[in-house]
Amino acid sequence: MNKASLLLIAVALLSLASCAGYQPGVNKPKQMEAVTKLAVPTFKNNTLQPRLEVLVTNSVIKQLQIAGTYKIVPVSEADAVLYGVIDDITSRQYRAQRNNTIKTSQLLVGLIANYEVKDVNEEVLLKGQPQSFSTLILDPNFQVTRQQALADAASRLGEKLSIEITEGW
Repeated sequence: MNKASLLLIAVALLSLASCAGYQPGVNKPKQMEAVTKLAVPTFKNNTLQPRLEVLVTNSVIKQLQIAGTYKIVPVSEADAVLYGVIDDITSRQYRAQRNNTIKTSQLLVGLIANYEVKDVNEEVLLKGQPQSFSTLILDPNFQVTRQQALADAASRLGEKLSIEITEGW
């Protein structure tokens, strides 16, 4: 063997050793290891915003399906059930007009929710309180832009909740 082939073998061995701690596959939270099928009933809405519960629930289901960690099934077939409550919608000034700092030009709209994942024995496996935010530029059609901001915040809430359930952080 010449020096070039020895060098190639050494490089190959080093490249294999560099990923020795990597484990392919799903990295579920420890409490959720036995769960393969998850049910997601419609979230409870404690706000005054109509149909927000459907928007958030659909977003959570979509993100869980994208992650692919759990199969989404009806409650009767599930290993665990994700119960969620939308607690609050927050709004605060994000940006003021340049000439008048009292007059708002952009709002920060937020959603606050609580969730619990319970197994078939009603034992709580996971729980948390994710929050999400979206910006809203004030214009003459405030209702439409607010609805768009809530849809964006619901999508972000679905992402955060999905990450907490599928990856544990």
